[in-house]
Amino acid sequence: MKEKDASVLKKLGQKILGIRLSKGLSQEDVSFRCDVDRAKISKIENGVANCNVTTLVELAKGLDILPKDLLDF
Repeated sequence: MKEKDASVLKKLGQKILGIRLSKGLSQEDVSFRCDVDRAKISKIENGVANCNVTTLVELAKGLDILPKDLLDF
């Protein structure tokens, strides 16, 4: 993976983690809300897994935010 790509994934993961924690949600809570596997959420938050647009939209729904808010970093 290119360093630039890794940086973007890390920033996205930190954004998701920050929003999740600010809302007092666990990974399990978000997983249940958006039907994304908890382990995948963990990998995304840690910047070690990429996600497609569909997953990004589902995560936004689970966090009760707009998808564009996840990309504001």
